[in-house]
Amino acid sequence: MKSFAFFVAVSSLALACGGSTSSSNNNGGGDGGTTGDGGTTGDGGTPLGDATAPPGSFTLTWGPLQVPAGTENTQCVVKRLGNMDKLHVGQIHNVLASGSHHLIVYRVNDTTEQPTPFNCKPFTNTLNPANGSPLMITQKKDEVLQLPDGVAYTLDANQMIRLEMHYINPSGSTVTVEGTSTFTPIDNAAFKYEADFLFIGDPDITLPPNATKDLGPVFFKLPSMFASANFFAMTGHEHQYGTNVVISTAANATDTGTPVYNVPGWSWSEPKTVFFNPTFKAPQNGGFKFTCSWHNTSSTTVKFGESANDEMCFFWAYYYPSLGPSTPKVCVHTDQTGGSGTDFYCPGSALCSALGL
Repeated sequence: MKSFAFFVAVSSLALACGGSTSSSNNNGGGDGGTTGDGGTTGDGGTPLGDATAPPGSFTLTWGPLQVPAGTENTQCVVKRLGNMDKLHVGQIHNVLASGSHHLIVYRVNDTTEQPTPFNCKPFTNTLNPANGSPLMITQKKDEVLQLPDGVAYTLDANQMIRLEMHYINPSGSTVTVEGTSTFTPIDNAAFKYEADFLFIGDPDITLPPNATKDLGPVFFKLPSMFASANFFAMTGHEHQYGTNVVISTAANATDTGTPVYNVPGWSWSEPKTVFFNPTFKAPQNGGFKFTCSWHNTSSTTVKFGESANDEMCFFWAYYYPSLGPSTPKVCVHTDQTGGSGTDFYCPGSALCSALGL
């Protein structure tokens, strides 16, 4: 079996974090449009710093941070949300300034705030359910995750939140990187189901220079516990050479599948989050089939990696009801083991322990 050191780079997804805590207003709504693939989109919102969130919302801010020219890094902050009582969050609204590649928001069990951005490895410090869990990933400059009626993330009183920022400044001058994340609760009486998060992909990427290439369709069989999961939103993820991510549900590797994510004019820098109403379930004993496409316009071979100059093939999906804190959060298919390939997930696989996850 080949080394799985590549998996550390899987965690590179997280790109934006930092902040100050306040119960300020910073809210936006979905546009109600359709993508033509059976889902609706929610990419509305308000500019960074706009104070329009409903009363009772809580906002955390990462930065502002002055980032020198030619700098790329992933840094986190850990902040107390400021909620005096336990609450159920039905909407998260993230807004990113220029230079922010993407942001991951986590619910964590830390007891000490770390308000100054510090270097961090995405996902690796939070795959242990004792440490916390991811809630939302944003690569768009302005994105609203609107959970279905009665569905929410439960936050304890004085909840600690980790914001993880991957930023890059390819320009010739200093830029200001900043991001906000606003949490809007629902009435306690309206709460029915706990939401959860799943991240799926394949790191087997080698893109020849000045060429187009596809990876897939890749089949990932979901663990049987996900048979009851209702998927309500999904986002595809690649880096700068990415041209499309297409996802289907499938009963097995030979099944042609049923498309669920196929966005016309898909953009790697502003990837559409598709919302599904009604929600859908994966086939019994089945999973997801996905294909990633790229056009490598550079003069060098591009492979999988955490830098914005490397590439990725992933998607994240939101579902309910949550299957508990030890449920897999990151799922990976790779053919680097030979044979028909290997599916593994963290937490839950012995490969995770071998990596120290």
